[in-house]
Amino acid sequence: MDCREKIVSEDYMSVILDFRLSEQILPLFGEGFCYQQVEGSLGVYYVDRDIQPPLSASRYLYRYIPQLYGLEAFPDAGPREFDPQPLEASGILALQRGPLELTGRGVIIALIDTGISYEDPVFRYSDGSTRIRAIWDQTDQSGEPPEGFAYGTLYTREQINEALRSGDPQALVPHRDEIGHGTALASAAAGGRLEDGNGFTGAAPDAELVVVKVKPAKQYLRDYYFVPEGAAAYSTDDLLFAARFADTFAVPFFHPVVLLFGMGTSLGCHVGSSIFSEYLESVSLRLGRTVVVGGGNEGNAAGHYRAALTEQAKAAEIRVGGGSHGFMAELWGMSPAAFSVSVRSPGGEVIPETDFRLNRSVDYTFVYEKTRVQLAYVGNERNTGDELVVMRFETPTPGIWTVAVRGGRTVPNAVFDIWLSPVQLLSGEVFFLTPTPEVTLTMPSYVADTVSVSTYDSRNDSFYYNSGQGFSRNGLMIKPDLAAPGVSVSTVNGPYTGSAAAAAVAAGAVAQFLQWAVVEGKAPFVSGREIRSYLTRGARERPADEYPSRQWGYGRLDMQRTFDEIAGR
Repeated sequence: MDCREKIVSEDYMSVILDFRLSEQILPLFGEGFCYQQVEGSLGVYYVDRDIQPPLSASRYLYRYIPQLYGLEAFPDAGPREFDPQPLEASGILALQRGPLELTGRGVIIALIDTGISYEDPVFRYSDGSTRIRAIWDQTDQSGEPPEGFAYGTLYTREQINEALRSGDPQALVPHRDEIGHGTALASAAAGGRLEDGNGFTGAAPDAELVVVKVKPAKQYLRDYYFVPEGAAAYSTDDLLFAARFADTFAVPFFHPVVLLFGMGTSLGCHVGSSIFSEYLESVSLRLGRTVVVGGGNEGNAAGHYRAALTEQAKAAEIRVGGGSHGFMAELWGMSPAAFSVSVRSPGGEVIPETDFRLNRSVDYTFVYEKTRVQLAYVGNERNTGDELVVMRFETPTPGIWTVAVRGGRTVPNAVFDIWLSPVQLLSGEVFFLTPTPEVTLTMPSYVADTVSVSTYDSRNDSFYYNSGQGFSRNGLMIKPDLAAPGVSVSTVNGPYTGSAAAAAVAAGAVAQFLQWAVVEGKAPFVSGREIRSYLTRGARERPADEYPSRQWGYGRLDMQRTFDEIAGR
């Protein structure tokens, strides 16, 4: 079995490492592994699952287990006609017109998502040729992968154009977006002129596109996270390679790249210290790159609980409805505080209070219920130095489950947080009875120099009720940076609502700025850090609000005001 087969095989698991294993260790795996470098010392080992213990945050370092990301926008039932209002409200249409005429010319928007309907006219030039530079389809093993990558198939601009000239494009480039999510985001960010020539479908209609269709997560990871059948879920090892591929198209001082992410997860440290977050931060600091992410739709999902960590136990009550085959939750403390945990089932059975400093994990099967609970303890989580318990509830009995947390060692102002999986990756009804809406931005929003956006409805200037909120878990990072329109945003698939739609609008706005800064040479040394600063300075505020805000960041996206600030108006 070659490396490509191991990467896509269900018999092999992924371990993300930020160091290379020594030559003395590798022979222990025999032929049952392969290694793919992402960049530097960062890479992914694909290892035969038969020679590895089952996944557990206490057996493997939590940092090295791939996370699963879900999609963050969904179609509306509204009219399919193009509505320019979100682009007008963001100052985007004003910049498309003279004198600046910023339409994303010379900029590449890299879409990392579910693929693209490349035949659609909004992704072509007026002569019918494609505006797509390349498609890397990670799900297609029929052709050659990109240079430096071991799986998937690369379709170049030349191949796509040849397919478009033929009578049967799919016979030559058999790439499809079965879900439609990626196509919708691509059109919102960079859709071309309408057929009648009277408007645009995207924020940056002259930008070029690079598309990565991300491979769906393997079943063993879906089982580990209790992802329901049919839910779209994607693994961070594939997202790492997608980001690396997109980054290769950047040419400093010539071709800037905007990386657009429309996926997220509510699990994780919420301070930007995961391997994936650290890689995105490194990309954001390079010349001519910007990473744009949406803050998710978890603000109203009742998937987060926060309380003070005291000597008196605090009870986090989780309502579980019928039909749930399992769910995942993560309990994070604040170093140097320490805690103990007990769990009570709806039927009254209790996992006794456990001080995890004495043992690393608990695996408990209840006597009168079919539920199995695993509590995997990480005493000094490598990303953050904080205490972490990964909780897995398998076949949970419907009713109220109670997680009681008591401080063993407390420090002033210490708190603990519990997050459930994002709602689109939960099976059945699972939520906290007394949730905390703050700190509900999804990963990878908590990356310092990405442009992280929350979602608002530009038609009535109201905050979208499902939008995630900030700040970071430790309060040291101001996220979101700003809010972007994400309610009923026009796409070629009809209107879409959600965090990913807001990110698409913001990505098109960033492409406008990069045209001015890099392509036209006004600020050629710009990186994601500077662009984030430019956009937040120009963000539109309301007099009644306080800034920075957990909901609005530094205000609403306003590209016209951003350039007014640059001009000193």
